[in-house]
Amino acid sequence: MSPDPGPTLPPVAPDVLAAAVESLTSRLRKKLDAAVEQYATLPVTAAEGGGAAVRCGEDALVTLTPGPDGAVTAEDQAHCSCLLAPRCLHRTAVLHCCPIADPAAAAAGDPTGGREHDRQEGGGQEGGGQEGTGQEADRQEAGGRTPAPGPESGTAAAPTPAQLRAADALWSAAAAVLAAGVPAAGAVPQAELLRAAHTARLADLHRAEAAALRVVRGLRSARARHDGHRLADLAAALRDLLLTTALLRAGRADRALLGGARRSYRPGGALRVHGVCREPVLTATGYGGVVTHLVAEDGQWFSVADVRPGGPSRARGAATAPVSVGAAAIDHAQLSRGGLLVSGATVSADGRLGSGRGVRANPVAGLDWSSGPLGALFARPLAQAAAERLGEGPLADPAEEGLLGRPVGCDLVVLGGAGDAVLAREVDPVDRQARGPVIRLAAANGHPELAHTANLGLLARHPGTLVRVLGRVDPDRAATLRPLAVGPVPGSEATLRLPAAWQGRADLGYDLLVGAHFPPAAVDVPLPQAGPDPLADAPLWRVRRQVELGVAGGRRAVAEAARSGGARTDGAALRRTGFHRAAVLAADLAAAADRRGRDVFGRLGDGTADAEGYAEAWLAAAVHLTGAERELVRATWGGPDGEGG
Repeated sequence: MSPDPGPTLPPVAPDVLAAAVESLTSRLRKKLDAAVEQYATLPVTAAEGGGAAVRCGEDALVTLTPGPDGAVTAEDQAHCSCLLAPRCLHRTAVLHCCPIADPAAAAAGDPTGGREHDRQEGGGQEGGGQEGTGQEADRQEAGGRTPAPGPESGTAAAPTPAQLRAADALWSAAAAVLAAGVPAAGAVPQAELLRAAHTARLADLHRAEAAALRVVRGLRSARARHDGHRLADLAAALRDLLLTTALLRAGRADRALLGGARRSYRPGGALRVHGVCREPVLTATGYGGVVTHLVAEDGQWFSVADVRPGGPSRARGAATAPVSVGAAAIDHAQLSRGGLLVSGATVSADGRLGSGRGVRANPVAGLDWSSGPLGALFARPLAQAAAERLGEGPLADPAEEGLLGRPVGCDLVVLGGAGDAVLAREVDPVDRQARGPVIRLAAANGHPELAHTANLGLLARHPGTLVRVLGRVDPDRAATLRPLAVGPVPGSEATLRLPAAWQGRADLGYDLLVGAHFPPAAVDVPLPQAGPDPLADAPLWRVRRQVELGVAGGRRAVAEAARSGGARTDGAALRRTGFHRAAVLAADLAAAADRRGRDVFGRLGDGTADAEGYAEAWLAAAVHLTGAERELVRATWGGPDGEGG
């Protein structure tokens, strides 16, 4: 077990941080980024009377006293002892060092938004995140997403004047961040984005607000050079923010663009749910915990989560934490292999079970993976399930679990290892023959304090083993699953032999496999020749390089790359292989990046005046790239005959 890390900084509401930055003089704003970098390394101590404190100097002690929800949601909850307080550099810089709380969740007692699937490989992903499971009085709890009032999904509607103003502000702030790039998108541009996000929240633009918060968290992670940061995640967050606000500005306001406020619960009546598996949760904002996945008799997915501040140690400890549904005398380990009979259930829009005052729950015996609704999870061909999950378009809200986040089940034969992945093929349920494409199994979370990587490494060393796998389709890698749990294949001798206490399944994030769990003799299975990978072989990497360069280095970096001749080379390669539209969009992006107007004296500007035009060109390239890559990934799931591709 890791030692107790001691006090940590609490989450801060976006509007509180934005107001603190706005209160600074222009002279202090210029010093803010350097102060943030300096204070981020200072120790955090427990404050008298509760909260956290940071000593920033001999006469400057910043004290943060979060409310009952665990987050700093009011300006008077952050104090500094210096003479310039509260409009001082110390207080603002320390607030900037705090994680960003989800404002709606903080108001409901969950400073993280309950979005526990904002994971981050290698250590907590904003993102991802996520975050906690607070409770609300009449709205039952914090932890899901409820559709905002208004038209049904797909129904055309006009945005209100307030929504148009909020969308304009978010678009402008996001375009400025994109033009600046990570190195120049410091505390002040981030505060502008947070202020615009707060305005969007007040205008019921919940999806746009959530995207803006993901962008800010991603910028922080990039600038701090966190191990788990992925430039692709930050680019995706910016793409979603710009796309959502662009469509709103164009006059669309259907439910898919508005999003929903988190986490309101609706009555769910009586439910009988069966445990499927547990999944550890880690976030970039310092939260950890567990989510247990459940399936009802009719095949509908539900979940119960326990995610709070604490990081990896919290994620491990939550594996056996009590389940907070109707005072059921059961923990997450027992629920994942058992079940619940719930009366008066409350359910969020994404299937989260609540624990309101009228909820009653009793533990019931669980099912193995070959019985009832759990057995049905493994009855569908993998190629069909994968193609269905990869069918969501660019308007799908990444903050929603959605179809893509729903696990798929399959029986596989292990072929061996390749780098950080396990190679496998689907096994036909009738003749036990391996068919279809080679599937890569990659760790659902690569953090060293979780068991995913070690378990996959052991699987790779036992070729010929048949395993029943439950995992998520990776939308960004060719024919790749992120397994959450494994079990034995019924009726086979060459399969896993798990302890009776595990009840036929191993949660890969928690249960550690050992050699005794595998068949006594390894089977020599030749590794197949790697087939064509349309994603890796396509020259779309040239567009992705340009799109991500725009995020990492800003507009100037894209312009400089274009002047060096890279744009001509990339365009020729794309056209030669049939990606004509991608070639046009890449050329448009390069031209927009290098487009600079002149001032009244005829001098060339730095390009900042046309940041919005550059953002439009970047967004067009990014959306096209995402769609093209998704189609290529779908193709990799087809079998030899192209079935399911």
